[in-house]
Amino acid sequence: MDGKPVRSCIILAVEADEANILTIEGLAQKDKLHPIQQEFINHNAVQCGFCTPGILMATKALFERNPNPSENEILEALGGHLCRCTGYYSIKEAAINILKNKL
Repeated sequence: MDGKPVRSCIILAVEADEANILTIEGLAQKDKLHPIQQEFINHNAVQCGFCTPGILMATKALFERNPNPSENEILEALGGHLCRCTGYYSIKEAAINILKNKL
């Protein structure tokens, strides 16, 4: 919301009024996935999809504010998300690969 990641479950509609909202659907450009989306697919870092939107948006926000985060900063940025399917390893590996390849 307005360039910052927020937890949609606790944002009131009145707070979002007139705000610029970017969702996971807005990351892709026409038929081409955003590089972060593609990297998560490449690393099997998506499973049921329940947590994926928040994790992808948090990853995007992290790399926008810090294009060269440490592994600990990656883990901290993604730490508030709960995923019961992936075990987090593939999510962490996708984010580290984004860093290595400067996607």
